[in-house]
Amino acid sequence: MTRLTVAQAVVRFLAAQWSERDGEERRFFGGCFGIFGHGNVAGLGQALATVGDDLPYYLARNEQAMVHTAAAYARAADRLATLACTTSIGPGATNMITGAAGATINRLPVLLLPGDVFSTRAANPVLQELEDPRSYDISVNDCFKPVSRYWDRINRPEQLPSALTAAMRVLTDPVETGAVTLALPQDVQAEAYDWPEELFARRVWHVPRPRPERAALARAAEVIRTAARPLIVSGGGTIYSRATAELAAFAEAHGIPVAETQAGKGSLPHGHPLAVGAVGATGTTAANTLAREADVIIGVGTRYSDFTTASRSLFAADARFVNVNVAAFDAAKLSGLHLVADARECLTDLVSAVAGRRSDDAWTARAAALSRDWDAQVDRAYALDGSPLSQAAIIGAVNAAAGPDGVVVCAAGSMPGDLHKLWRPSGPGGYHVEYGNSCMGYEIAGGVGVKLAAPEREVFVLVGDGSYLMMAQELVTAVAEGVKLVVVLVDNSGFASIGRLSESVGARRLGTSYRSRTGGPLPVDLAANAASLGAVVLRPESLADLRKALEEARSSGETTVVHVRTDPMADDVPSSQAWWDVPVAGVGAPAERAAYEEAKRSQRAHLSPPS
Repeated sequence: MTRLTVAQAVVRFLAAQWSERDGEERRFFGGCFGIFGHGNVAGLGQALATVGDDLPYYLARNEQAMVHTAAAYARAADRLATLACTTSIGPGATNMITGAAGATINRLPVLLLPGDVFSTRAANPVLQELEDPRSYDISVNDCFKPVSRYWDRINRPEQLPSALTAAMRVLTDPVETGAVTLALPQDVQAEAYDWPEELFARRVWHVPRPRPERAALARAAEVIRTAARPLIVSGGGTIYSRATAELAAFAEAHGIPVAETQAGKGSLPHGHPLAVGAVGATGTTAANTLAREADVIIGVGTRYSDFTTASRSLFAADARFVNVNVAAFDAAKLSGLHLVADARECLTDLVSAVAGRRSDDAWTARAAALSRDWDAQVDRAYALDGSPLSQAAIIGAVNAAAGPDGVVVCAAGSMPGDLHKLWRPSGPGGYHVEYGNSCMGYEIAGGVGVKLAAPEREVFVLVGDGSYLMMAQELVTAVAEGVKLVVVLVDNSGFASIGRLSESVGARRLGTSYRSRTGGPLPVDLAANAASLGAVVLRPESLADLRKALEEARSSGETTVVHVRTDPMADDVPSSQAWWDVPVAGVGAPAERAAYEEAKRSQRAHLSPPS
């Protein structure tokens, strides 16, 4: 037996957890981010101070940010590793809830260890305790329940072993994964207990690659064989499964064009003969034209978000769906014939199951012609040079500077949609846009997580001024930890995406511009703010200056912010020619409402069986 406090036992256990897939083992926890208060400093704080390099500690500047960092780390590690996060009870804990929601929505493993009120209730109500007359067992940590895939409160040391192993089961399960919350009462954290030594033994969690059921594979193969105009929609599951080579082999063997969701961007490199780019509301005209004409959609690792389906207005009403997904919940969407399996294993099986079937040359030629037309539009957008610079030209310059080893990180505003359309990926792992929760403030924190997980890659954070002002302080974390980022701060003095959307719904850009009450510009200098937080700052004005600044930032060893001004009223990105369902007021905006009702008529239920 080993006598340790509950907090010490937690830390020892986490340091001994490993994941394995395809024979590759790695530590599951790359470290622990934490901000300490009275509810966790004597427990987890003391334990982390003594554990050493087996579980490195990192100081964040905002509790929400450190969960974003953990989620980004997990995504960059293909969900085979993550970070833990600890806070005190009170605002420190509730600040993590937004990050927990994002991790769960995006199916990314993060472990949250908020402190909690006294289990013994000896002195309650204590500082930051939420008193609920229905039960003394309720605290603010109960708010984590709907956004956690597993939640537990450790009121006795004896509960810890089963809770820790249950947490690891969920974190390493590609179907169940998301945020896991273990609430730790502050008195219990410091309580000593005799633990069985085997609790701290090296434990390897094997991540499975389930194969498709034979009968389901045969049914899917029959549907694909009869397809005249098939289209693959590749999602994040392709990337997490590391199935991009198998996807290319399947597409090439059967002559099937490949479109990509936000999370699936990079499934095929730009320039591949069958790559038609982004699909959906933020898609390319190439992918969206093919989606409207396709008779069979093969979804690989996608959850079919409303952006992917253009709010269910994109695919033909009689289109059939064959869905490959490790989660049955996602595989069954759109009445699809579902193959519940790992993407890599299923694609390998499908190549032979559909042997001999190949698309008509006219279909693949049409895909190639549409892609060339779109590429020409992107070339023109990338070459725009004016004052202020266009957002499209900024994206083009960053794309060039990133090269084959760079990673672009973004999350909210107009840039994720523009990136999805315009970015030319060189392969998997280079495109990191959080678009499940689309959380403002994710960008810099996420960039820290990506760089920690992949220190050999150059990380380019694209962030608008609105998102920057939500969570700029994580520049300090990057500087303090020596995590070098290139942050491209695109300043248009407002919210460009919502500004344009507000016009389409009759809201007339209310609340979307950073202006004073008198209508003049605010005396705000975001570049100076970034410099005050420890970053090197560059202020290019022209496209040539921007390209030079990006190269300088890339070659530097220090976190650099490249501040670029743009026009919030400019709309210089080619249209996706697709729709997104945002309701318009039934009274007060007659023209906008009429357009909305017309678009609603294009929505489809997709209830027809696939065969």
